[in-house]
Amino acid sequence: MPTVSARIVSALQPVAAEVFGVMGNGNAHFLDAVMALPDHLHYTAVRHEAGAVAAADAYYRARGRLAVATTTYGAGFTNALTPLAEAAQAGIPLVLVVGDAPTTGPRPWDVDQVQMAKALGVTTFTVSATRPLEVTAQAVDHALRDREPVVLAIPYDLAGVDAAEEAAPVQAPPPAFHQPAPDDVEQVAALLSAAERPLVLAGRGAWLSGARDAARGLAQRTGALLATSGLGAGLFGDDDAALGIAGGWASDRTADLIAQADVVLVLGAGLNQFTTRFGHAFHTAAHVIQVDVAGASTSPVVTRFVRADARTAAEALLAALPARQNDRWRDAVDSRNAHAARPDGDALAPDGRLDPRSLCRVLDRLLPEDRAVVQDGGHFIGWAPGYLRVPAPNRLIMVGTAYQTIGLGFPSAVGAARALPDQTLVLCTGDGGGLMALADLDSFIRTARRAVIVVFNDAAYGAEIHQYAVRGIHSGPMMIDEVDFAALASALGATGTTIRTLEDLDGVADWLASDDDGVLLLDCKVSQQVVAPYMQEIVAVATGAK
Repeated sequence: MPTVSARIVSALQPVAAEVFGVMGNGNAHFLDAVMALPDHLHYTAVRHEAGAVAAADAYYRARGRLAVATTTYGAGFTNALTPLAEAAQAGIPLVLVVGDAPTTGPRPWDVDQVQMAKALGVTTFTVSATRPLEVTAQAVDHALRDREPVVLAIPYDLAGVDAAEEAAPVQAPPPAFHQPAPDDVEQVAALLSAAERPLVLAGRGAWLSGARDAARGLAQRTGALLATSGLGAGLFGDDDAALGIAGGWASDRTADLIAQADVVLVLGAGLNQFTTRFGHAFHTAAHVIQVDVAGASTSPVVTRFVRADARTAAEALLAALPARQNDRWRDAVDSRNAHAARPDGDALAPDGRLDPRSLCRVLDRLLPEDRAVVQDGGHFIGWAPGYLRVPAPNRLIMVGTAYQTIGLGFPSAVGAARALPDQTLVLCTGDGGGLMALADLDSFIRTARRAVIVVFNDAAYGAEIHQYAVRGIHSGPMMIDEVDFAALASALGATGTTIRTLEDLDGVADWLASDDDGVLLLDCKVSQQVVAPYMQEIVAVATGAK
């Protein structure tokens, strides 16, 4: 008779193909059942429990399909809390399968995992010996319907016991699209018709709902310009009216045009403080209409909220609006390549280290266009979205931005590597986040088919330097001794190269031209003196200068 763990695996197998984890006492039987189905479930071992959740998170962002993370109980579970909080805040569905205290009661080393998960906004589903199939199906349905992570807990004394006979659970229907109310369509259409300078701003929700074509058609019909949130980067490709990313990562040209819009239609974007530039991105008199499946608007800049799926709302508006023939804003301004209109930077900064702007300009030319960019968190996060082109939203993967954490770059790249095996992966990390996640540098090197790791190594926690040292806070705790990441990568089986000048990048072109599989790490010695514009804006807001 199948065990409880085997029943859980059989319920996960139709909806997930990837499992990321670290084996321990609490999930040994579960992983044994996973390994019994190698043609259906692929297991990737990571080196730290946080990496399991970060990899499953990134897999969904890149592939759009549920993935499973797994850890043991106790310390294994608590090690995974930070990426679990990130997934919860970012709205990423995944299933974290964990061991838990036995049904006879907690042991001295057990903690209340259910309450810990609840504190993060994550629901726990605890299986029993009588209903493992049903409970697992409920957990999966909750994750997909509500777009959030769930914990599936296996009491330690049940993991290897025989499960009772159980009928196969009825598969839940896919979640229904939220249709816009007719009054909302009529009133938003009226605002767009009257707009002189309309803008359509789309986010990850627009990508997930398949709203790209309807959004582009809507912009064409109304004469609107197009922009995206950071998580929607690449949605509109090379459309002549596309301004690129809005907010703190916008070029000056993009930001100026966005600030001129009198009606902003926001499709499936959360409008966080970075997208809105702390409330200063849009003109104070602009009508900001947010269309989202959330229960209410997510920003005080919103003047009208429409609860609806981005695609169905855009299609309804497209059907309700006549084509504008004259006075089209997109025809009156030169918006081409607005996103790329940003400083090229110098070959070297005044301190003799690399200018990250010129570094990224050269990398953008060298790297293949069919790329996926994975980012850790840190000050350097301002460079890649501004300078490295991505072909679609699922090719810019940033696990950590919702919770504002660092140290998830290497493990999230593991999930991206499994989700996008045919693309060249470009992993951007800082030295602080890279050291924090160092255990899973090994995992990434083992998993990636072909990848380039760019370490923005400024020998510091750059975000803290630029936010606090400039205000007189002692910089000692913000500094990091210079680390030789190239040597670390070489020791783990990758090719490691130290980049001190732009000429040192010549070997990157040769490596890329070779078509050899493997991982190339570039230990780029960048300056602390070049500050990303988004960071300057954060400091200005914090100090009251803006």
